[in-house]
Amino acid sequence: MEACFFDTLKAQPFWVIVLFTLGSLSLLKFSFVFLKWVWINFLRPGKNLKKYGSWGLVTGPTDGIGKGFAFQLARKGLNLVLVGRNPDKLKDVSDSILAKYAKIQIKTVVVDFTGDLDEGVKKIKETIEGLDVGVLINNVGISYPYARYFHEVDEELLMNLIKVNVEGTTKVTQAVLPGMVKRKKGAIVNIGSGAAIVIPSDPLYAVYAATKAYIDQFSRCLYVEYKNIGIDVQCQMSCKSGTCHQNCMHFR
Repeated sequence: MEACFFDTLKAQPFWVIVLFTLGSLSLLKFSFVFLKWVWINFLRPGKNLKKYGSWGLVTGPTDGIGKGFAFQLARKGLNLVLVGRNPDKLKDVSDSILAKYAKIQIKTVVVDFTGDLDEGVKKIKETIEGLDVGVLINNVGISYPYARYFHEVDEELLMNLIKVNVEGTTKVTQAVLPGMVKRKKGAIVNIGSGAAIVIPSDPLYAVYAATKAYIDQFSRCLYVEYKNIGIDVQCQMSCKSGTCHQNCMHFR
């Protein structure tokens, strides 16, 4: 039957053979991409995160995505440095994690990213001094309380969006990265947003989307800068609901 198929194909005009060849190559390429996607998302085993270091640092760990990351890192056996602005919430999440994973250690750092950021980063540096922080989760971020036109964004919200989403992530990364460079290993996960690259635009959330576009490009550049010395960088593109995400760089 195979010989019959090829005999039939040879009998076709040249342009039919060309179209068949192009179609076959396209199908082969699609199959390879699909199988690679299945492997990456469902079959490839996760890395042992403790190989990066015994500590993980999470900003904004008291709710949502950040809290989920904190629990997952603890499940993997990493000690935690939790950075947030509300000491009561930090204590609550710390107690909840320790109740489930009693063998790990947790340090908390109270930092208001809308306040004195330099002082906050100084506190983070002091806390992680001597710790092999191998995983950094830059989750802290804010958005609009409700949709509004750019000219309606008040000065305080405008400054906080830039300060928390851009400056906060940048400075925390700069504080943690030297230790990773020294040890030649580490992983950085920056929480971006689908508003930055997944959709063509995000009207009525212009500044928020722009700050998350910064996070995306910042992550891509760091990935290229540090991949050859053992530091992996990933940007997670979450939806506003926090229910879906897309990996820009993989280290899983």
